[in-house]
Amino acid sequence: MSASPTSAISYRNLLLGGAPVSKSTGTLAATTVPLFTIAGGQVMVTCIFGLVTTTITVANSYKLQNNPTTGDTTDINAATDIGTTDTAAGTILGFGQGTTAAPALLRGGFWHGYLVLPIGQIESVSAGTDGVITWYVSWVPVDVGATLVAA
Repeated sequence: MSASPTSAISYRNLLLGGAPVSKSTGTLAATTVPLFTIAGGQVMVTCIFGLVTTTITVANSYKLQNNPTTGDTTDINAATDIGTTDTAAGTILGFGQGTTAAPALLRGGFWHGYLVLPIGQIESVSAGTDGVITWYVSWVPVDVGATLVAA
């Protein structure tokens, strides 16, 4: 008996917390751009990855960061040059294995573990000026009433 689309969706929702929320960076510029807004309490990110939709061809030290309403801004990944060696459209960006430092941003979509984030924003921090990434996040609320939406 083959799995139905309904059972596959139910399994994904059970494992990751529902359909992913997505947000495009727009054409990367040397700036910080809000991607996702967390409100109402803490959330647990169960999956986060980026899909490069326009090739990145110029030097670009790039990272994601958590900018909470209260507390310190922290890196989700270490700033990584994703442009000097072109990152082609269609490439999936994920994260290296965690250490005491923020993980590196890697081609290939690897994500290890869950990430609990407070009220605030997930932001894209770019030093380059070309290319586009669409980021996808699956999440579950930690606190009753917590939400995560595209900024």
